[in-house]
Amino acid sequence: MERSEQNQTSGSKRDNKVDVLRDFRESFFAMSQLVSFPWTFLEKDLESNKSSDLISDILKQTCLHSLCQKFPPSVRYKKLFLSELIRRQEVAGCDPLDELYDALAEVVGAEDSTECYKSYMLPSGEAVSLLENVALISDGTTGLVTWDAALYLAEWALDHRQTFTGRTVLELGSGVGLTGIAICRSCGPNRYVFSDCHPRVLQKLRDNVRRNGLTERTVGVEELDWTSASEEQIAQIGADTVIAAGSDSLPLSVLVLVLSCLPSLQRVQQYLLGLQQRGVI
Repeated sequence: MERSEQNQTSGSKRDNKVDVLRDFRESFFAMSQLVSFPWTFLEKDLESNKSSDLISDILKQTCLHSLCQKFPPSVRYKKLFLSELIRRQEVAGCDPLDELYDALAEVVGAEDSTECYKSYMLPSGEAVSLLENVALISDGTTGLVTWDAALYLAEWALDHRQTFTGRTVLELGSGVGLTGIAICRSCGPNRYVFSDCHPRVLQKLRDNVRRNGLTERTVGVEELDWTSASEEQIAQIGADTVIAAGSDSLPLSVLVLVLSCLPSLQRVQQYLLGLQQRGVI
């Protein structure tokens, strides 16, 4: 899965064209920073071949891909990406590529929106596509965009699938849903409960869950405020695995409350309380 903020520098080793095209596709649909794309490989190809064939292939994996038609990134992002491709093509002195200019013409006159889609690729090759806000902060919350912590937790989960297989999982602060949807589609939990507290976040979360083909039979979306959650609320969910991304913002009191509802983790609860008493946390 692509990390949106993990820049892949020009020194990164990419063995072949297939790897490079995959990198372009994953970075484009996750709306990663443009500096993270494998531009060095493209530059060398343009200089040595004086052909725009690779750019044509990149277009097919990005702006001309069927996923872009169904779940398009923001208009502004597509403009920047296509303009960068054109700039590098012109610097290399290659013949103009009509389909590249046609693609730019389609977005030049388009109006940008406050929302856009981001798609994150799973190891299976399928995508988790989410409707997110363009602005980092809107409607008084930061929960309407995917943050790096959710990406890192999703990647960890995909490397530790046995942690979730056959279990009932509660996620605290699910945001727009990346981590949970990735786990549901790749790790085989028995049931997965998404949670958040902001009404706009909950609505977008529910929409994204449905958008990715998850049903109420195996998932739930609950309103759960960390600051006022009761032991009874947590216990009713019946989770045996609890996860949270960006846990540095999770109050210790809430963490202890959650752990108190999981009998198998009583020793962890006692350990955390001991650390608190000693002023370590």
